[in-house]
Amino acid sequence: MTETTTLGGGCFWCVEAPLERIIGVESVVSGYTGGSVEDPTYEQVCSGSTGHAEVVRVEFDPDIVSLVELLEVFFAVHDPTTRDRQGPDVGSQYRSAVFYETPDQQETAERVIEELEGEAYDGIVTEVAPLKRFYRAEEYHQDYYAKNPNQPYCSAQIPPKLKKVKKRFPELLADAEA
Repeated sequence: MTETTTLGGGCFWCVEAPLERIIGVESVVSGYTGGSVEDPTYEQVCSGSTGHAEVVRVEFDPDIVSLVELLEVFFAVHDPTTRDRQGPDVGSQYRSAVFYETPDQQETAERVIEELEGEAYDGIVTEVAPLKRFYRAEEYHQDYYAKNPNQPYCSAQIPPKLKKVKKRFPELLADAEA
């Protein structure tokens, strides 16, 4: 039986690429949530006017990888102390957020944030909110880094995140060459 969680940590390509390499992750789908417009487009979300965040919806097998482990990787690949900004991306659509689907997921996210606060980070601003509606992003955004590794943004932003995951979480990687 799989579980899903929805995470926002800046550009969805930058969160998708590391998480899809984790053992026990069945799928990672880029999309949008947290806003007021029904079925928004990428252009609408990028305008910052819809209230949506760029997110990834992660389907995983909790018997193989726990939500805590996924959250630890998630927090390692973005800066949860920067409000509405990740690297060169600025705006509320790039906010740090955990959109939970169950009370257990909410409790787990809040506990992980509390543990990381002061231990590894100072001033975590990650939003923890219920997932109301997830909208799948346009098809060209799915597996974007795998399809476009030489795209300038991807080649600058994603490899450092992959290296960090390989160094800090080698036991969680499905492919040692990731």
